[in-house]
Amino acid sequence: MRDLFEQLNLQGIDVDISTFSKASKKRNIEVFEKLFNSLSQELRKKNKKLDKELAIFPLDSTIIMLTSKLLWNENIHQVKLFSGLNTLNSDFSVRSTVPSGIFIHFGQGHDSKYGEKTIEATPETGVAVMDRGFASLKRIAELLEDEKRFFVLRINNNYQLKMLENGKFIVGTRKDAVEVRVVNFCNIENKAEYRLATNLPDSKIDLLEAISNEEVGEISRQRWLIELLWKFLKMHLKLDRIITKNTKGITIQIYASLIAYMLLQLLEIPQEFGQKALSKLRYLLAFMKEQKSFVHWFHKLAFLS
Repeated sequence: MRDLFEQLNLQGIDVDISTFSKASKKRNIEVFEKLFNSLSQELRKKNKKLDKELAIFPLDSTIIMLTSKLLWNENIHQVKLFSGLNTLNSDFSVRSTVPSGIFIHFGQGHDSKYGEKTIEATPETGVAVMDRGFASLKRIAELLEDEKRFFVLRINNNYQLKMLENGKFIVGTRKDAVEVRVVNFCNIENKAEYRLATNLPDSKIDLLEAISNEEVGEISRQRWLIELLWKFLKMHLKLDRIITKNTKGITIQIYASLIAYMLLQLLEIPQEFGQKALSKLRYLLAFMKEQKSFVHWFHKLAFLS
């Protein structure tokens, strides 16, 4: 965003960041939310549903630190962005994912207390893949009540486990203890133990085949896709550098970054330049530096139809 202002200033367009920040207080956030949802629906139309029975839905949160004294005076030191990823094809590439279940929280707070909206965005017959930050006995109990969706949730190693004759485990010792399937495996390289609570079946039910322990572990590894999204938003779309000093402006900037990510996936460029989001971004940046006017290079772009 800062680079954009510099480009505009170099072209003789007098735009100041502080003016943009102040103007954000009067802008309507719903406009950006509607645009994001519209692009999400458009991208789903362009991509067929997964040709497999289970759609992986990795979800997590990322923290963006705030340095403005105005926000600090309101005791707001950080903003947390929650999101999941709808995978639109079977190769699990970042290019084929759509952020979903967006939730923005200002201030401190553990993931286990928030993120309900993101979890609810899990598609039917999909598998929500979550890390330990979302783990709590209450949440596991709530997830088990949903018969239309599945989950793979890494739980803390300090939870007490008691194995039952049916192969499941009692997790916890208090009244809120839950009975759930738990898959254990370890990473020999870093000597780390992983405990995954899941409601995926270990025997065939209806049209769904049994999911082995190895397959549960592989599904858990797909959670890394959401980390790639955070990396792209912060490193390449500069989301880690907030340029506004009010909560409405920050929310707008977050949605603007997500909208840019969606547009990059809808954008069509010559095959020889690559089809990943980063390749498309570099292609656009090359045009921005080549042309004197944004209007000139924008007319050269073509979107999937």
